[in-house]
Amino acid sequence: MKKLIYIAAFLFVWVTNPLSAQTNTALTYSMGFATGDLSDFISKTSFRGVTLDFRSMTRPDLGIGFSLGWNTFYESKDYDTYTVGTESLSGKQYRYSNHVPMLVSFDYYLKPGEKVSPFFGIGTGVVYTRRNTDMNLYTLKQEAWNFAFQPQIGVQLNNSITSATTIMLKYYYGLKAGDLAEPQSYLALNVGFVFRQP
Repeated sequence: MKKLIYIAAFLFVWVTNPLSAQTNTALTYSMGFATGDLSDFISKTSFRGVTLDFRSMTRPDLGIGFSLGWNTFYESKDYDTYTVGTESLSGKQYRYSNHVPMLVSFDYYLKPGEKVSPFFGIGTGVVYTRRNTDMNLYTLKQEAWNFAFQPQIGVQLNNSITSATTIMLKYYYGLKAGDLAEPQSYLALNVGFVFRQP
């Protein structure tokens, strides 16, 4: 919890003291598609997610800032006998996996100022992962702070000087850490709005 408070305080100071005059703030709805170990645990698409992207425009074609997000994956498994280590338990499983990425991000805009502006970028930082497996009266909780990379591509459809619509495809790859012995990764499709401060 302390880590979250420190990160939030750092980001608040950064937002209130932007690097340049213009800032872009994108608020997007996020759908998640599990890959790798996460897909083995939960194969269902996540329809519960949101992302906040803040960029300070150091040049018309370069934005530097941060990304905060949240995606929840959920799946219920049929009644069966499940074995973990040397223990077996019969019942219906409910699986949850929450992911909260906190990343420093860089974006490069191919056609800044034009009506349609494609871009690509990279982010790095941490993803807090909490995985729960509920079965009968028991809950197995696993947590990790995964060091992560996040490449992305997208496009901004500029509505005016102060607003745009955006579509982004982000790939989160968190290295193995904590209670999770395998890397955690997922693809996110984000759609939302960009608000500009000149």
